[in-house]
Amino acid sequence: MMTISDKEFDRAVQDAVKLVPDKFKKVLENIAITVAPEPTPEQRKEMTHGQGELLGLYQGIPITQRGPSSYAGVLPDVITIFKGPHERVCSSYQQLVVQIEKTVLHEIGHYFGFDDAYLHSHGY
Repeated sequence: MMTISDKEFDRAVQDAVKLVPDKFKKVLENIAITVAPEPTPEQRKEMTHGQGELLGLYQGIPITQRGPSSYAGVLPDVITIFKGPHERVCSSYQQLVVQIEKTVLHEIGHYFGFDDAYLHSHGY
């Protein structure tokens, strides 16, 4: 198990977001990326890939399901990256940083409409 400070974790998430290619960042709208120490029981219920740690969660309407008239005045989508689960599945700082990068890209993939099976088959 690897532990880091909240500040270091926040910085690693920010750095991971910076790695998202510009062509994808340009179309990210009405979305917030947050961090939390642990998923809530309600967030755990949204876990779609079975057992294990919930590293991140996308909550919102993927852009593939948004229509011009049906997506007005909605609250921002939210991606939450969970610190505790990342620390529990990683044994080194470098492994933790790489896993955070993968999790951020995985959750952004959900924003673009990709499901877990597709994202996992592509290494995310």
